[in-house]
Amino acid sequence: MIRAFNKMDKPLLILSIFMFIFGLFMILDASSMKSFLNTGENTKYFFRQLIFLVSALVMAIIIIRKPLKKYNKLIFLIAGVLILMLIFLLVAGEETSAGVKSWIYIGPFGLQPSEFAKVALILFTGVYYQMNLKRLDNPVVALTPLVLGAIFTILTLLQPDGGTGLILFFISVILFYSSNVSKEIKVKTTFAGLVVVVIILLILLVTGGSALTGMQKSRFNYKKPCTRYQEDTGYQVCNGYIAINNGKLFSIEPGNSKQKYLYLPEAYTDFIFPIVVEDMGLITGIVVILIYMIIIIRIFMIGLRSYNIVNRTICYGVASYILLHVAVNLTGVLGLVPLTGVPLPFLSYGGSFALTLAIGLALVQRVSIENYNFLQKKVLK
Repeated sequence: MIRAFNKMDKPLLILSIFMFIFGLFMILDASSMKSFLNTGENTKYFFRQLIFLVSALVMAIIIIRKPLKKYNKLIFLIAGVLILMLIFLLVAGEETSAGVKSWIYIGPFGLQPSEFAKVALILFTGVYYQMNLKRLDNPVVALTPLVLGAIFTILTLLQPDGGTGLILFFISVILFYSSNVSKEIKVKTTFAGLVVVVIILLILLVTGGSALTGMQKSRFNYKKPCTRYQEDTGYQVCNGYIAINNGKLFSIEPGNSKQKYLYLPEAYTDFIFPIVVEDMGLITGIVVILIYMIIIIRIFMIGLRSYNIVNRTICYGVASYILLHVAVNLTGVLGLVPLTGVPLPFLSYGGSFALTLAIGLALVQRVSIENYNFLQKKVLK
């Protein structure tokens, strides 16, 4: 493991560990009141997240030690199992209070298959394109990962989970257009995609959006949240604004957030960024965003240095995955786009999300190791 450590991307590793630890303690702070009311213990969510992070560490170590070629057959099985799990949720899944069937419960813990589908889609795309490198001018071959992405997206949207479905859709699109697929197929796919989008918009227009749930419709009314304080979306975003304003430029009282006292719903999940700013000041919030940028750039640079399609695709996919989550979460929290319920990487509470994020980062570090080995062999020759 020491030899593998020497070949890993150190800045990415250090920043990832720092953000996971920082996020864990922000969850402890932001969830303390909700945890006490629900369980009688103010550390319940903290320890649950800690268990997931320890599990994520074990999985990351295993993945870092495993050569990527070992996934050539395994990823097809993983993709198939995830499709079956998503179908199972629609047929017999347990519905939450929000009317969503997203979790499969194993004892006290719930796993969200749609989260694991994101990393599986990235890995499948890279492996499949690498295996069919000389056939990427064949439309069936070129579009197969896009079809898998569409299946994951549709099954997730039917739960209904619009935020996760949106992320899955954009990951598949980004990976397709950044691949070595011929330009002709990309152009034809773009045209066909635009036609499908127009048809969907027309259907929604004619039906008055009857395909959307009442909660989904309400989220499109996202502007001027503080003038709609009595509404769920207005109340949530407006209290996020209050938290950010309370933080001022610097904070000398970290841990003394007022909005976590049940004023701000989902303070330890989707809306944890306002709590970070309220607790530790706007400067800390800006530093957190800069760290996200550095992490994404480091992953992208590892992808640029990669010597094959699967390594490059993994890096581009994981970088896109993190970027999309950060962008969708923060723009929703700031009231720039409708809320989607998308968690913020490293900081938001959520076991499945923490596991998949750690898996994605471990795959990137494995790419870094294999890039290093490839360069060493090249120099020796």
